[in-house]
Amino acid sequence: MAEEQTGSEEQGLDDWAAALAEQEAADAAAKAADKPIVGDVSPADIFERFDAPEQASALPGNFDMIMDIPVHLTVELGRTKIAIRSLLQLAQGSVVELDGLAGEPMDVLVNGCLIAQGEVVVVNDKFGIRLTDIITPQERIRRLHK
Repeated sequence: MAEEQTGSEEQGLDDWAAALAEQEAADAAAKAADKPIVGDVSPADIFERFDAPEQASALPGNFDMIMDIPVHLTVELGRTKIAIRSLLQLAQGSVVELDGLAGEPMDVLVNGCLIAQGEVVVVNDKFGIRLTDIITPQERIRRLHK
């Protein structure tokens, strides 16, 4: 696992190095063409226009790139703190009391971030969750700063 992570970190560093080299090449080409460069910013005339018709059709394609990225969705029933001594005494049939109350909405987390609350349902002999409250982006940001 650590080797995979190191490999992906090295790949990320290689991507940054390639991007920096590409930027340096573009800056050198701009200087050779006698176009003024202010700091690291190139003149605006070399960028595509955002209101161009072909750009509007390209947006959904760019958005589709992120649609297949997997995320971890977790429904949290409740939590508790327990001493290791008590944890080691647990056996089959033991009951662990959680801080969540019966009938209370369950938290729905995506990659550990609360995005919604809902109630537990059973669908075709499987548990599911019916969303009852979606957390607004402003509320999510406010919770991050706590």
